[in-house]
Amino acid sequence: MPTVLVAGANRGLGLEFVRQYAADGARVIAGVRDPAKASELNEIAKASGGAVTVHRLDTADDASVAAFKAEVGDQPVDILLAVAGVMGGDRQQQLGDIDFAEWMRTLSVNTLGPARLADAFVDNLRAGHEKKLVAITSGMGSTSESSGGYFAYRSSKAALNNVMRNLSIALRDDRIVCVALNPGWVKTDMGGAGAHITPEQSIAAMKERIARYTMADTGRFLSWDGKQFGW
Repeated sequence: MPTVLVAGANRGLGLEFVRQYAADGARVIAGVRDPAKASELNEIAKASGGAVTVHRLDTADDASVAAFKAEVGDQPVDILLAVAGVMGGDRQQQLGDIDFAEWMRTLSVNTLGPARLADAFVDNLRAGHEKKLVAITSGMGSTSESSGGYFAYRSSKAALNNVMRNLSIALRDDRIVCVALNPGWVKTDMGGAGAHITPEQSIAAMKERIARYTMADTGRFLSWDGKQFGW
């Protein structure tokens, strides 16, 4: 079974990734901003008999990522899942109502966060068996398919897609598969009750696809249901 690192594991998609990989018998390294408040995650870790470990991690903070890397050490990582993300504040970030400080924070979490993780854990991925780096993006990050609005969130995810494309080129010789993966419109705190699918459905489908990814998929912008998005 693989060793899976999940960044942003305290709720929603990240928590469900941990739950399902742990149920499969995988070893899971879970990073969360405040481990003391991650009650569901801690219960999963407790029941796992040590297979799931919980660590403090703020992907928007360089020092926090460095401390997390130091805790993980040199152990191989088969699958790194950069899940942590924010929507861009309480406002919708429409023209005339833009919070630029929040936009910068959104970029730091959604775009730089996965880049910080890739930079810190590239040697762990090189030592892994599966060698897969997956960043959870959004269909809203597609420039060609954009319906407008939500400037902070859309731009952060479009930039993330570009980062993943460039990482796929930088890491091609290492045979590390880099994919920007859209989870669909999911019933989470971010997606809302009107979303189309449950976290259980989305994660089960994404896990199945991640398991099948090869170097033929590196650098692609893909969806939980197999669709390829336009950049």
